[in-house]
Amino acid sequence: MCVFSRFAKITPCLALLALTALWHVSARAFDLLGGDVQLHGFASMALVNTSDNNFFGRSDDQISNDFSEVGVNASWRLTPIVQLSAELLSRRAGNTDDGGVRLDYGLLDWTALSSEEGRGGLRVGRIKTAYGLYNTTRDVPFTRPSIILPQSIYFERTRNLTVSADGAELYIERYGEAGTLSASFAYGQPQTDTDAAKIALVGLHRPGSLDSKMAPDFQVIYEGSGGRYRLGFTALRLDLKYQPGYGDILQAGRFKLTPLIFSAQYHAENWSLTSEYARRRTSVEDFGPYFYNGTFNGQSYYVQGTYRLAPQWEALLRYDAYYADQNDRDGKKFAAATHLPGFTRFAKDWTVGLRFDVTPQFMLRVETHRVDGTGFLATQDNPRTQDLRRYWDNFMLQASFRF
Repeated sequence: MCVFSRFAKITPCLALLALTALWHVSARAFDLLGGDVQLHGFASMALVNTSDNNFFGRSDDQISNDFSEVGVNASWRLTPIVQLSAELLSRRAGNTDDGGVRLDYGLLDWTALSSEEGRGGLRVGRIKTAYGLYNTTRDVPFTRPSIILPQSIYFERTRNLTVSADGAELYIERYGEAGTLSASFAYGQPQTDTDAAKIALVGLHRPGSLDSKMAPDFQVIYEGSGGRYRLGFTALRLDLKYQPGYGDILQAGRFKLTPLIFSAQYHAENWSLTSEYARRRTSVEDFGPYFYNGTFNGQSYYVQGTYRLAPQWEALLRYDAYYADQNDRDGKKFAAATHLPGFTRFAKDWTVGLRFDVTPQFMLRVETHRVDGTGFLATQDNPRTQDLRRYWDNFMLQASFRF
């Protein structure tokens, strides 16, 4: 059956959601204590269908509703220079996230320096990781350019490793006639205490545990011409150690990941163009003969254009490419060494999408993906490698609400 005909069956449900949201057109953030305390929230639900393979649940030739996000965030300005901020998030994403409520971020922000020329300060707590253009706001559907971010840069299957860390961040912003220059340096403990983080790196049914050293993160962004264009650079280093469990066939191995991300974005009156390029040096060592050890340089990039068809409508076109090893782009060397499909080491994704803002608080999205390769698929949703297919389509609908 055609993918689009399957979704025609649930169109009345989406229409009901839209009508319900119209009752909330006056919804706004809650302001308390004269505006010193603000409360915001959002909720979204997505439906996913794939021609082959599974994405966010059992979507292969059926409809999965296992992708939803509900979040509430609050900020409290204690003094003019000190603010507390936190967000609680419940996220379901197939078998990689079960919807449990967790602290997405929670921090104290101290603005030590502030003037007309700029500001600088310190954030302490669970801080969002500065990673590319979208990572610090990736959990809010309204801030993303599409239902899912480009998977070559912002992997869903390893999301917990890069979304936030427990530590501290120094930041500085400098304003001038030529533009705004901002920089940050963070040092924190990545979140490795979930099965999703471990499975993404060592696979299913491993009895061991994953630990991480403190990770440095540096980002600098320049905005010029009143924010019309942005140029950015991000450097992150992860040093992860696997501790074998009882009866484990793997030895005490280590992952060292060093992503370098170059970002560029341009905004015109009715259209925007965004591109990011990442180079990842990955070292996998000491896991023993039953694992793919080695050092290789990964490469990924995307080019994305959006066009505002009307005040409430926006179209998107994107090409997204990921290669685990730039010297083995088709995965043939990997396949010869492991007897696994070479297409699990890359993914090339054409995306076409459409956004409709029904009201300022309620948004509908639809997008379709034509993918070559399975490099960004989650093992939890696709446990049988022999069932994977190199070429597959992905069709998604999403409804989102915020206050």
